[in-house]
Amino acid sequence: MFSCAKCGCTNCEKGEIRTTGSGVSRFLNLQNQKFGFMACEACGYTEFYRMDGKGGLGTVFDVLTN
Repeated sequence: MFSCAKCGCTNCEKGEIRTTGSGVSRFLNLQNQKFGFMACEACGYTEFYRMDGKGGLGTVFDVLTN
């Protein structure tokens, strides 16, 4: 169960984002870093959690869509 560390609210929004890393992946705009997030619906405080982004198929899709 979610409980906001800032205000104590128990309602949250959950989702995922992808970001680029450094070096060659940044130059090629490969979004190979995957994070999940939980954002408090009351105050907006957001926590990010690193997720496994080592999927080969996901990397192929990133290359094709850039």
